[in-house]
Amino acid sequence: MISNLDPNMQHFLNGLNEISNKMADAQRRITTGLKISQVSDAPDSISLLLDARANLSAATQKLSNLSRVKTEVDTAEQSLQTAVQLFDKVQTLGAQGASDVMTASGRADAAQELDSLLQQMVGLAGTSVEGRYIFAGDTDQQVPYTYTEGQATPVSAYLGSSSTRLVQHPNGTTFTVARTAQEIFDSADPATNVFGSMQQLITALRANDGTAIRAANGGLGKVGEYLNNQLAFFGTTQNKVTNATDFGNTLLVQLRTQISDLEDADLTQAILELNQAGTQQQAALQSRARIPTTTLFDFLG
Repeated sequence: MISNLDPNMQHFLNGLNEISNKMADAQRRITTGLKISQVSDAPDSISLLLDARANLSAATQKLSNLSRVKTEVDTAEQSLQTAVQLFDKVQTLGAQGASDVMTASGRADAAQELDSLLQQMVGLAGTSVEGRYIFAGDTDQQVPYTYTEGQATPVSAYLGSSSTRLVQHPNGTTFTVARTAQEIFDSADPATNVFGSMQQLITALRANDGTAIRAANGGLGKVGEYLNNQLAFFGTTQNKVTNATDFGNTLLVQLRTQISDLEDADLTQAILELNQAGTQQQAALQSRARIPTTTLFDFLG
């Protein structure tokens, strides 16, 4: 379309339109607080901004997962501390029972106390957090062991499953945070089996069999060492979760700063540009108003 405006007027209107666009852009940044509201605002920065937002979302989710894991690991560590304390009592009772001066009645009492400790150990194996049995492996809705009083072997077989659970570190790696009750309390090696060693001692005490009691008592030290190693695993895991959380929080700050640098408007600069554009607009209009206009009638009469 051919414009009927003279070149000077067209040039003036183009300049005025450019000033108006600058004012609108500055006003938009002041109103929204953003320098990028759409792709055309900064096409070269969009891919960086989208990547940063995606990374922020992923890091936030990993931190949320770590928060839940922390509760589970802390609870597991506390349960293992209690288990170690209970087993200290087991070792004390074993030493007392192995003494030649211990009577049959005393050994029967010790067996009864040990039976109570065994029930408590089974209870610790069934520790739960938010409805999940944390030592039941991947089958976390199933209690890992049951205890049936009065049975020759009161502790059931393991009812859980293996644990394949891994937790993502915000740096992209993964690490293990769980062990099963079977690994902790019911080791495949009889020499480190907590439940088995306790049941062996109980049976020997009830039978008032000094030789069997001394044999059972002799193996408790290795079992206690093994149980302490399980406690150490969760202590180490606590440190891993803490370090991963600290890393994730630092990463969140970095990503939020990156996003802010990419999309947040410099309000001081935007206000300055708005004022400058307003001044330019006013000056242009005033200047145009001072230009004399002539028509055909000015040359007649």
